[in-house]
Amino acid sequence: MSAWADNPAPALEAAFAGIARTRMADVPLCNPALRVEAVGFRALADGHWLGVMVTPWAINLLRLPGAGADWPATAAGGRHVWSLGSGDYEFIVAEEESLGVYHLCSLFSPALEFPDHAQARLTALAAVQAVHGAPLEAPPPAARPTGRRAFLGLGR
Repeated sequence: MSAWADNPAPALEAAFAGIARTRMADVPLCNPALRVEAVGFRALADGHWLGVMVTPWAINLLRLPGAGADWPATAAGGRHVWSLGSGDYEFIVAEEESLGVYHLCSLFSPALEFPDHAQARLTALAAVQAVHGAPLEAPPPAARPTGRRAFLGLGR
């Protein structure tokens, strides 16, 4: 397992650009309007990194181990639930030779609905902001009218 003391974005972009040129080249589910970009990566309070990886084939939330922080020992292909600001998210454990172990949570796969990279990037930025936010809560129920007039549909 690789632990990241510094922002992993440059290494992620290099690794996924290599995958785009080789394993994913000419795969029909790739969106030719998208390119590889690591968006919004930052270290969280627990020392691990979180951001969004935009690729021509998918847009994924990625979690990478930080240096000196505890990281769950789960085999590639397994699942792990991470609690983030807006709630709990299930991630799939992945491993790439040049990156080591990381966790991914699919946001869009494939990413064919994006007309251009700018739209995909804006969506990635919105996703990063959303996962750091407070949990979504249901709005309070609307006040129910009371009285005879309300019962008859005439207002209050």
